[in-house]
Amino acid sequence: MKTLTILIAEDNPKDFEFLEQILREWDEPFLIERAHNGKVALEMALREELPLVVSDIQMPELNGIEFARELWEKKPEARIVLWSQFKDEMYVRSLARIVPPETVYGYILKSNPRERISTAIRTVLIDDQCWVDPEVRKVQGRTGHSQTALSDIEYEALVDISLGLTDNLIAQRRYLSRRGVQSRLNSLYNKLGLDQEQFHGEKFGEAFNLRNRAVALAVRRGLINAFELEHEEEELQGWLKRFKATQRHD
Repeated sequence: MKTLTILIAEDNPKDFEFLEQILREWDEPFLIERAHNGKVALEMALREELPLVVSDIQMPELNGIEFARELWEKKPEARIVLWSQFKDEMYVRSLARIVPPETVYGYILKSNPRERISTAIRTVLIDDQCWVDPEVRKVQGRTGHSQTALSDIEYEALVDISLGLTDNLIAQRRYLSRRGVQSRLNSLYNKLGLDQEQFHGEKFGEAFNLRNRAVALAVRRGLINAFELEHEEEELQGWLKRFKATQRHD
């Protein structure tokens, strides 16, 4: 019988040691390997006939969602347990879009007791069954509801205003008219439950800035976070560099 290999993709040494100790308590014989970032994890996982992975979500190079997406594209049979201290809606939303049909996966929060974490990982990697944290299931319910879940273009609009882009710059970046930008923003505000009239009536006047209010609500819902905005900022800076170069040539 071939010895199984379990890959732990985790950049935090203490978290890796914690997971390693849990796995060592199991009876099955297997090897444990570690990847310190998402890119290395992908290279290592692709070498396995049946990748069995426990992956942090917030990692350098590739985050856990991007890692899972790229691995599943080439090996949809891979079993991945995402473990994280975050139940952010942005991650749950992204995960729902990339899980292949009939793929076994898990999502466990780091705040759980040791025994539950062990059970979740074992259920996915050994028993070949899905396991999703009850707290994450609550978020899944919200992301699957048409009246509250953001579409791709609404999420794109949220990222743009979170990065501080003006309507003009959003229009340039997304190849839209000013009216198109406003349409996207209004759709975003509606999904976030921002009734524009309540902020512009006699009682409030101009007390609220809708863009700032939208970002504040999105942070509270876990639709955006500082870690992912760093990545988005890098993407923006790359686009700005290309945009300025085209402007000089025109």
